[in-house]
Formats: sequence, structure tokens, C-alpha cells
Amino acid sequence: MRAVALSNDRIIDFLNENFINTWVPNSELGRTPSLREPIAKRREREGKTFDTNHALAHAIMKGWKKHSPVDTLIISPEFEVIGKQPINDIGWPMDELYLTFLKDSIAGKLPGFGEDTTEQTTVDSVPLFNSERAFSDSNVVLSDQSTSQEVLSIFRTPEWGYQDYTVINIDATAFEKGGILSIHIWVGNVEPSGSFDLYDGDSELPTKGMPDGALASAWDIPPVNGSVIEHYFYKGQTFKLGATGNWFSEPGSINAFLVKISVEPFPKNRTKINN
Repeated sequence: MRAVALSNDRIIDFLNENFINTWVPNSELGRTPSLREPIAKRREREGKTFDTNHALAHAIMKGWKKHSPVDTLIISPEFEVIGKQPINDIGWPMDELYLTFLKDSIAGKLPGFGEDTTEQTTVDSVPLFNSERAFSDSNVVLSDQSTSQEVLSIFRTPEWGYQDYTVINIDATAFEKGGILSIHIWVGNVEPSGSFDLYDGDSELPTKGMPDGALASAWDIPPVNGSVIEHYFYKGQTFKLGATGNWFSEPGSINAFLVKISVEPFPKNRTKINN
């Protein structure tokens, strides 16, 4: 790797321009069984600790491939693995394929998450992974001039009984008389299945237990499938959409999702409904 892909100035420039680059020895995270005890003793002797519960360490360990000597992992600012490439699987010419891997990760193709994710994949004719679509801003602002917006992102599966939401903030305050909030959901073509919960914008999202405070939900949407959440609201307000892997999927597994969020406003002369 160091003598091929990382000796290419074009790749080094691309890495420096687009990523914060670091490396962690396998032994430091306990991946090398024979070194676990010596490293634990060394840390005790030196009075140093290594927090394997940190979100970054957790993401690294979830992205490993078994028996791979070196893994390249692309991790988002939210500590989600969005690309993974074992060195033995890169192929040849290594430098060009490695650069493609880096670009595919930025473009939202989730390279390394399934054999088909480097090809264009569709759910109900909506492209999830292609070179023209990248991960979207998680803040959606809707108005009379912009009543619809799409967001492409990823979710991760929590441990059973917990919630690990990817949150999309929805601002519909421009619709003073309210309207119908529609959220069309499509889930990507790799495991896991996805669950989605809509909350009031002022809500504190739960991290454990059932999402009892949700306004509406769509649960257990399998890969390459979709669903719709609809919610009637009667004055301008904000919402939060939480996306997570369902409890029946493997903890730590990640999939992509696409949502199209829109509002059909009520007529401005509508009689106000008192709740």
C-alpha cells in the first residue's frame, strides 16, 4: 500500500484535501489476541488508558474485516463508517482503484458494504447510489417556494432495546395554517432494515426503549423497499425525523436511506382547528 497507492502524489493530495488522515494499529484495539495482555500491562505500567468505548474506536472496530491485515475506513463526522476497503481486496492497478474507493465514499456509494453498491441501485426507480448523488444536509427547510426536499444519509443499528438515531431536522414553520407532512422513505440494498420515527421538533429523542413519544412511525423497512409517513399539523412548526436500524438486524450494521420530505399546505382561508 505504502509503495503503491500512497506513493502516488495525486492520491496524497486528494487525501489531504478531503480527509483527516490517521491510523490505529490493530493491536491497540485488541484485534491481535496474542498482544492483548502485553499491551494491557504496558498501559497499566505507563498509567495510560485507551477508551475503546469512544465513538471513533467503536466505528473502527465495526468496520474491520475478519483476517484482514490492514483496512482503510472512511468515517463521517458523525462517526459512521461510509466506506471500508481491506487492503487484500483492492485489486490492481491499486492506485487507481484506491482513488476510486475514496471518491465513491465521498459520493455516498458506501463502497465495501455489498457487492452491488458500486453500481447504480434503485428503489422504486429512485437512485440511491450513483456518482451524481452525495450525502445531504440533515437540515430541511420547507416553504411555499420550496415544498419538497430530498435527503440521502445512512443509519446504524443499535443494540437491542436502544435507539441510535440519524436525525433530520425539518422546519415547516413557514406553513402558518399547517398542512400534510409526507415523508417518502427508501432503504438501500444492503443489510440492515430501517425504522423511522417522526417527533415534534422540541422533543428530546429517546436513546433507549420504545419510541413512545413519536408522532408517526414506519418500522422494519427491509432493504430495497420503501414506506411513507404522513402527519397532519395545524400550525407552522418544526419536526425531527429519526432513522435507525431495526432491532432484528445485526448491531453496528449500516445501510443508506433516501427520504423525500414534502408539505401540502392547507388553504390559507381554512378555519382554525383548536386542539
